[in-house]
Amino acid sequence: MRVSHQEFRTGLTYDDVLLVPKYSEIKSRKDVSTTTKFSRNISMSIPIVSANMDTVTESSMAIALARLGGIGVIHRFLPVADQVAEVSKVKRSEGIVIEDPITLLPDRTVGEALEVIRKHDIGGIVVLYADRRVAGLVTRRDIHLEEDLSVKISEVMTPLGNLITAQKGVTMEQAKELLRKNKIEKLPILERDGRLAGLITSKDIVKRRQFPMATKDAKGRLRVAAAIGVKGDYMHRAEKLLEVDVDALVVDIAHGHSANAIDTVKEIRRRLGQVDVVAGNVATSRGTSDLIKAGADAVKVGVGSGSICITRIVTGVGVPQLTAIIDSANAAAENDIPVIADGGVRNPGDVTKSLAAGASTVMIGSLFAGTEESPGPTILREGVRYKLTRGMASLEASIDRKVRDSNGASSKNGLVEEVVEESVPEGVEGLIPYKGKVEEVVRQLVGGLRSGMSYCGAKTITELQRGAEFLRMSEAGLKESRPHDIEKVV
Repeated sequence: MRVSHQEFRTGLTYDDVLLVPKYSEIKSRKDVSTTTKFSRNISMSIPIVSANMDTVTESSMAIALARLGGIGVIHRFLPVADQVAEVSKVKRSEGIVIEDPITLLPDRTVGEALEVIRKHDIGGIVVLYADRRVAGLVTRRDIHLEEDLSVKISEVMTPLGNLITAQKGVTMEQAKELLRKNKIEKLPILERDGRLAGLITSKDIVKRRQFPMATKDAKGRLRVAAAIGVKGDYMHRAEKLLEVDVDALVVDIAHGHSANAIDTVKEIRRRLGQVDVVAGNVATSRGTSDLIKAGADAVKVGVGSGSICITRIVTGVGVPQLTAIIDSANAAAENDIPVIADGGVRNPGDVTKSLAAGASTVMIGSLFAGTEESPGPTILREGVRYKLTRGMASLEASIDRKVRDSNGASSKNGLVEEVVEESVPEGVEGLIPYKGKVEEVVRQLVGGLRSGMSYCGAKTITELQRGAEFLRMSEAGLKESRPHDIEKVV
């Protein structure tokens, strides 16, 4: 059957539309709630997710974003042990009670203790006997000036008899008073027989006041998601991630409406139980419905919409992002499943439009790649600071994955030639200006969203979606929306 012109739909993206302002009783942006859901069982204070890209999200980004009320997705382009370690850093970064704190035996050396402290970025280590009875506590202060690194930590630690401790079952208010009264930073929690039950730190209590909107689990730990693939070690990776209490698994595949993706979601659901599973990427209502039927707790939407993605140019396939969100969100709403809008956000107003179209959250890549918390070094070029960003389907990323997966079995030059011959890149690599802390970028995005919601008379994201009225605009309308007829100073 031949396709006729009459059968062509019009696909729209963010710059094709505006939201029509509505009557509003909102007196302040602070009156607006941005609470939403990342997945079926994970709620957040802000609808911002950091992308599972190797130039965007590792533990530093995930910690910073979870404290602000969002969530980060640790990328999968790491050896399994390294990805697990990144997730563990997030889960250990704070909590009501650290149930499994980092510990060492008394016969370990000062050098070993320093290495552990640096690796995990912690202020001290609980020292345990082999039967998990507490021997003492060693802190940075105890060892940072010690010149002989071979000294046993038992010789420099504060022994149990000189420690302030509490029994299991102590309330948070009681713990806070013990920390304050005794001017200490760490409070070991003991079982009746002297074995370690957990640890409470003053730092965690301060963080709870400092970041009241933080995305946390039932134990007060920051939430974090992690990506897995659909081939090779994906199930082993998933199992290891669950061992360190990852909050959600993100099945990461460029074409999510495929047998590979659907079978992977089914297999995870069958073998790993109730963990939240996010799947994608798709761009259609059918793709969304099929992933939900397979067991997805959220669906990631976006094919070719990212700033460093060239899928549409290379393959001729994709759906403009606003249309993809509307179609997918309508299908997901039938099952009350959240949709994550992945890609295409360049301005705060795009966040408002994506949520109004039906998304529950937006995934941010390039806007976060230039921040302090993104992985990788800062590059100085002609006096200007940059950070590297790249699409995960770029040639460079494909080469790096091939080298990593080979485990040194082949020469790098040979692997590069193999990838170049086999690969048709669907992403590019580039530099993005350094932007400072991610908190400032999030503040701009969420501030724009709050203003946009107030213009629409919506106090919640649900109200925004129910009352949204989109208006298509012309090229002249888009030009009018931007600064014009002036010489910009900055």
